[in-house]
Amino acid sequence: MATVNLPGGRKLALENRQAWEKPKSPIKSRIAYAAAHVVADPRAENAPGAPAVVDWDTTLKFRHHLWQHGLGVAEAMDTAQRGMGLDYAATRELIRRSAAEARSVGGKIVAGVATDDLAPGQATLEQVLHAYQRQLGDVAEAGAVPVLMCSRHLAAVARDADDYLGIYRDLLEKSDKPVVLHWLGTAFDPALEGYWGSTDVDKATETVLQLIAGNPAKVDGVKISLLDADHEIRLRRRLPDGVRLYTGDDFNYPDLIRGDEQGHSDALLGIFAAIAPAASAALAALDRGDLAEYDRIFAPTVPLSRHIFEKPTFYYKTGIVFLAWLAGHQDHFTMVGGLQSGRSVPHFAKLIELADAAGLLGDPELAAARANSFFKVAVG
Repeated sequence: MATVNLPGGRKLALENRQAWEKPKSPIKSRIAYAAAHVVADPRAENAPGAPAVVDWDTTLKFRHHLWQHGLGVAEAMDTAQRGMGLDYAATRELIRRSAAEARSVGGKIVAGVATDDLAPGQATLEQVLHAYQRQLGDVAEAGAVPVLMCSRHLAAVARDADDYLGIYRDLLEKSDKPVVLHWLGTAFDPALEGYWGSTDVDKATETVLQLIAGNPAKVDGVKISLLDADHEIRLRRRLPDGVRLYTGDDFNYPDLIRGDEQGHSDALLGIFAAIAPAASAALAALDRGDLAEYDRIFAPTVPLSRHIFEKPTFYYKTGIVFLAWLAGHQDHFTMVGGLQSGRSVPHFAKLIELADAAGLLGDPELAAARANSFFKVAVG
């Protein structure tokens, strides 16, 4: 039996071996994108402030893992450490390579458009617009669906809602295909305080709805990451026909995706990359109308997700990569920007317990060996 020697002398037997089946047909009842992490090259100088050096083969292999489980890939999002270690030169190459791989297998892919090719700090509205336009061009050239991410530069310079509307209307007009709007809350990035022109969420919501109403044909959907299920449902019910709500709520996703008599959310989630086999199986059950099985599969993933995304939430990427290492998707626990230091030893210990409970450690012997080596180095 695979046993992990947890800090404090406690032993954990990894017992919940789950054989997840890959879907035999495409998932139909929901659109689901998994926001994927990048795999760093452990031999490179991936230290804080250094240019990111990516292990391309392993990074792209992980995207194929997601496509094989029937999920789309949300590329170059905050899960890929945008603004937390992944510079724009690496980001552009990531989008280009991933989009090419998606075409080779017919996989769904969306990709983030932001302003992080600008230097950190203050920028003018004109500079923000041009940065967005450049990145929109990069994503269009790669052939991915654009996701208009929130911009720290825009949050810093915008005076009111009209400044946001001006920038985003220009981008909608210039995009050659419908885009996904992205509203990332301050739990994920404190620099986005007051996005859409107000710290009042209800007022900010009116700005988002005004933007969509002005050109609904250019908006595929809006991705909400505010960790507020009630707000998401209210917004979802007010969207025009044909505009999707993609949940980014890593706390409440089962209920939001399941939906109610007035509709449901689709998904664009960081946690889906970590729980891809379980997410795929749950959505397949939903396709069959087996809600009991849907609930059963997702139930143990929620405590894991809430733990990975606990405060400070923006360090969730560290837990995502640690779990990918334990599950055998990469051979090391190193991150660009040195972000492997973003969580504590006790956090990792609990993560292992919760991952095992959710049946996500498909090779318990490998997971135990890696966990034991980590704790041996970390605590002796």
